Amino acid sequence: MQNARIGIDLGGTKIEALVLDEHGQERKRLRISTPREYSATVEAIRDLVTGIESELGISATVGVGMPGTIVRSTGLVKNANSTWLIGKPFERDLSSALSREVRCANDANCLAVSEATDGAAAGIATVFAVIIGTGCGGGIALHGRVHEGRNAIAGEWGHNGLPWPTADEVPGPPCYCGKNGCMETWVSGTGLGNDFTRVTGVAKTGAEVGVMAESGDPDAMAAFSRLEDRLARGLSNVIHILDPDVIVMGGGLSKAKRLYENLPALIEKYSFGGGVDTPVVHAKHGDSSGVRGAAWLWPL
Repeated sequence: MQNARIGIDLGGTKIEALVLDEHGQERKRLRISTPREYSATVEAIRDLVTGIESELGISATVGVGMPGTIVRSTGLVKNANSTWLIGKPFERDLSSALSREVRCANDANCLAVSEATDGAAAGIATVFAVIIGTGCGGGIALHGRVHEGRNAIAGEWGHNGLPWPTADEVPGPPCYCGKNGCMETWVSGTGLGNDFTRVTGVAKTGAEVGVMAESGDPDAMAAFSRLEDRLARGLSNVIHILDPDVIVMGGGLSKAKRLYENLPALIEKYSFGGGVDTPVVHAKHGDSSGVRGAAWLWPL
């Protein structure tokens, strides 16, 4: 296989590998459990890549989507919820282990690249990708390439504060980053479940609230409406700063069809001057977008 790419999606519980050929067609996919220790994680990815290459008779480029970011001035990982990566030279150690350059990027950036390459935003110049799952992340692709920014935190809108908070939204829930009221504490599966519990006194997960809302439960539908309003406020701020050509959404909550019906009018309501028509679309490749984007960190 010529021009093969291997993408790795490094998650907290699983490592997924995907092989793409020169046409972007999938040739192999494999998952293993994630070791919760740094050296073992590097070795697991090394063995996964070399095993696949040996089986298929290829030598491939390797891209890795990972939690957190790599500080380019030091090469060390920060902001990773897989805490055993923090402070480690992960990209350098992987490159050494595989005897080639390995490219790493934040998992939300990989979503942006995947969808900008051959997904819902294919061929579009400026793409903002949103992950709304357990947490809330974001990434930027410009002309199909990752835009990390000077500090490797471009697109991290989940740790901006909720815009225009109401009296009952102040100071907001505590966030693991040490602040209160971050978007992630409101606009995520965790945030949806916590919001439902605060209002009703009944403990539910975000996934449970989503199912209840689809079944017409009034409290769950109200919680989803609050989430949509907060999501629109946050996205309007993204539009004010980046003004992307499209917003692509992935993650568990992004599967709710009502988001795509309700968000456009809400975003216009909160956006400066009105008249905003930024499309909000669901990721074409769904849960596979992150690992595909990791493979596409190496362009044609």
